[in-house]
Amino acid sequence: MNLIYPGSFDPITYGHIDIVKRSAVLADTLYIAVLINHSKKPMFSIEERVELIRQATSDLANVVVITFEGLLVNVFQSYPIDAIVKGLRAISDFEYEFQMAQINREMDLRAETLFMMTNPEWGYLSSSLVREIHSLGGGVEQFAPPHVVAAMNRKLEER
Repeated sequence: MNLIYPGSFDPITYGHIDIVKRSAVLADTLYIAVLINHSKKPMFSIEERVELIRQATSDLANVVVITFEGLLVNVFQSYPIDAIVKGLRAISDFEYEFQMAQINREMDLRAETLFMMTNPEWGYLSSSLVREIHSLGGGVEQFAPPHVVAAMNRKLEER
């Protein structure tokens, strides 16, 4: 079974990595699909996010990092994918992701979505919170791998 795990991953956190590792065990190939969203101003460029994810998942032989823009269902149709993986932290995540899963199935009946509950250790964690804490001078070492924290520090120094 081939799975796809889409997201912005700006930056990738230990919460994302938890979902990646647990999904990779279930998949022949796990595609991590990094969203190019021109309406947002990300901390990291798409190339930087891809590289940070590759480094974070280098121990997982069946993980492939790709990028996409537009509709996830189009990516689903372009690769040999059997299902979409979405991590859920809270009820609010479920409401939004359930709606997205229904829309994707309406556009392509093969587009099944598998919901994976986030490890309670990371249930509160989001990339936007990590970025905010970091921008205000707080330490984020407990939320993201060392290479990600180092990249965030370099970004802060550039400003």
